[in-house]
Amino acid sequence: MLCSRIRTALSARLDGEEPPPGHTARGLDGHLAACADCRDWEARARRLAALTAGRASADDREPGASADALLARLRAVSALPGAEDGDRVGEQAG
Repeated sequence: MLCSRIRTALSARLDGEEPPPGHTARGLDGHLAACADCRDWEARARRLAALTAGRASADDREPGASADALLARLRAVSALPGAEDGDRVGEQAG
């Protein structure tokens, strides 16, 4: 199965939505067990979800300020020891 379809289903699961047709929790877990790239993708998606949790309501009050605060938090996390190059937010591969 294509990883892009798995990642779409993982995204739905992270959002608390039903998986797309043809996907089950067991199937997703089986793919994650066998695919390091998708495990890494899910870990990054979970970190991003944790960093952005609760930001939607704050965005309604002060969109510019909350965006700046979020970017600062993401930059701080990407600068932590052990952060891999692919995990750095806002940097492009050269």
